[in-house]
Amino acid sequence: MYAASREASTRSREALRVALTGSETVAATTGSELFAVVAVLDDQRSLRVALADASVPGSARAELSERVFGGKVSIATQAVLTTAVAQDWSRTRDLVDTLVLLGQEALLESASVGGRQDAVEDELFRLGRIVADNPKLEQALSDHAKPASARRELVERLLNGKVEPVTLALAEQAVTRLRTNNIGVAFDALSDLAAARRDQIVAHVNSAVELNDQQKEKLSASLRRIYGKAVTVHVQVDSTLLSGVVVRVGDDVIDGSATGRLEKLRRALS
Repeated sequence: MYAASREASTRSREALRVALTGSETVAATTGSELFAVVAVLDDQRSLRVALADASVPGSARAELSERVFGGKVSIATQAVLTTAVAQDWSRTRDLVDTLVLLGQEALLESASVGGRQDAVEDELFRLGRIVADNPKLEQALSDHAKPASARRELVERLLNGKVEPVTLALAEQAVTRLRTNNIGVAFDALSDLAAARRDQIVAHVNSAVELNDQQKEKLSASLRRIYGKAVTVHVQVDSTLLSGVVVRVGDDVIDGSATGRLEKLRRALS
């Protein structure tokens, strides 16, 4: 985002924090309604452009949002939306993307208030791994040629009753408004967002063998010393590594696997 949109996004997130009163129900409703607003904006280009038109006074854009959505969403959602559209955005896309983020954060807040954030974070991570290990499923969920409703229905069939309601809502929204050809990346981003809300970072670990709790705690402590923050460790077993682990934190990759060392040796000898 450019500077104007970054500032607008920051103010919108502050409005969300004010609107969420510590109620699980309010947070869940706000998240779901913000996703519904995004769906309307995705379908109606003229409205989308009008609400982000920086040449129009913010107060006029706020009034437009109240005429369109007033009475159709909760007071909390309308307060967040009114604040968001009143800001000056560099691009229309930035407004919509921020509303998506606010919806995600509101749903994660509802999970946190309900004591289920750890479960949601873990389910999102595992969902990303399941998709990565199943190319046919990944293709089906990432297929832009299919209607968004078909991808959403597939997620519903796969996850309904098997994961937390917040996990299902986040997953459905991710496949409905897919911005990448790799849905697993989108699920990982949601898992990272959940960790960031607790001021933690996520380490995605591929290990040649299953790690026990003590080994995970030791790895987490080592990474905390490196990054200066609490680290949530998510482990995926990958027998092709032969031994050791490969750790990914953001763009950083720490390759301590036998396969990685052999590859370095191969390059040195070539």
